[in-house]
Amino acid sequence: MPIDAAELTDVTYVVDQGLAWVTINRPERLNAFRGRTVDELIRCFKAAWTDHRVGVVALTGAGDRAFCAGGDQKQRQQTGDYGPTESGLLEVEQLHRLIRDIPKPVIAAVNGVAVGGGHVLHLLCDITIAAEHATFGQAGPRVGSFDAGFGSAYLARVIGEKRAREVWFLCRRYDAATMERWGLVNAVVPATRLGDEVRRWADEMLALSPTALRVLKHSFNADSEAVAGIGSIAFDALSLYVGTDEAREGNTAFVEKRQPDFAPYR
Repeated sequence: MPIDAAELTDVTYVVDQGLAWVTINRPERLNAFRGRTVDELIRCFKAAWTDHRVGVVALTGAGDRAFCAGGDQKQRQQTGDYGPTESGLLEVEQLHRLIRDIPKPVIAAVNGVAVGGGHVLHLLCDITIAAEHATFGQAGPRVGSFDAGFGSAYLARVIGEKRAREVWFLCRRYDAATMERWGLVNAVVPATRLGDEVRRWADEMLALSPTALRVLKHSFNADSEAVAGIGSIAFDALSLYVGTDEAREGNTAFVEKRQPDFAPYR
């Protein structure tokens, strides 16, 4: 499934010596994703899956400010959703499945803000390498959204129940050193070395048996596969929730740059 770069507007896709770089290219929105962005990410991950030149995939964001700031809240405020998509659905759940299921290691190169849905994307990658200035956290309960599937249940498996509940219930921001200490980040490097460090890790994996890596990835995933079912229920609940006044208050407050008032919904 070859990629025509001219057809991509929100994402770039480059293959370099066995490493496919998938870059969210919306720096003016802190690489927040809209419907088209998700469609293009899916297209790129499918291309990397079928391309025999590719042994490792790196996911990152354009610029030096953000990896991904999650769903585009300005788009949501303008249209009530995340914009048009190829299927008519926002296929974030399908993107999550692809990152998990692609039979090749996926490295998140976190070059700045990784919050909300962007935090979930890096969580789902097999390896996370972060720049020293990167920040992490959740925003869903603040902007009228949530990810009660892999974004919460799998996060608890990685960093533990208490830490995961803290991340979601307080919506704080955490630095890269803290996330490395908690086990959510594998390595932290100066921003100027991030690309080279990803290249180094990728080359180490490219030197190994691709079949062995494929089977190992599926084995690791099997232990948390039940979370997928929970995630499907959660996304169905989310589709109902985002149409409520409570959810709209979170989104509107974000766009207006004020604190939301959720008191009437307790």
